[in-house]
Amino acid sequence: MRRNDREVKDKALIEQFIAKEQIIRIAFYDNGDLYIVPLNYGFIYENDKYVFYFHGAKAGRKFELSKSSPMVGFEIDGEYELLQADVACKNSAKFQSVIGTGRLSIIEDYEEKIKGLNVLMNHISGKSEWDYSKDMVNAVAVFRLEVDKLSCKAK
Repeated sequence: MRRNDREVKDKALIEQFIAKEQIIRIAFYDNGDLYIVPLNYGFIYENDKYVFYFHGAKAGRKFELSKSSPMVGFEIDGEYELLQADVACKNSAKFQSVIGTGRLSIIEDYEEKIKGLNVLMNHISGKSEWDYSKDMVNAVAVFRLEVDKLSCKAK
């Protein structure tokens, strides 16, 4: 990180930020193209790693790239506030962001899918336990992103 004076290393502050935000952007490499998709997410910290969960259809570009190009980049940002100045190039902003890389997988195990869905639903709704029909669980793809590298920056 070029501006290490803005690096956030405190795990509690990083988790607080991730817990407050709602959208993660996943970046896939697709045969010379980049494909970035914004998603709702849930996360846990287990075995000294961040793990993000999200869901989607069992078809389409995101699903196919998850199988063929599982190494992804990700980004979460927030806390934006414009700091205005009288001169255009003197404007600045307050912000916080998390970026990183990791390995994406599609969860096949039924119980782990429910775990991932509950982590996601808890993050977006505050409710940790949900009832899912077997048809509903079988119809949806649940993705698990195990983070390899993560950095947080704030101004």
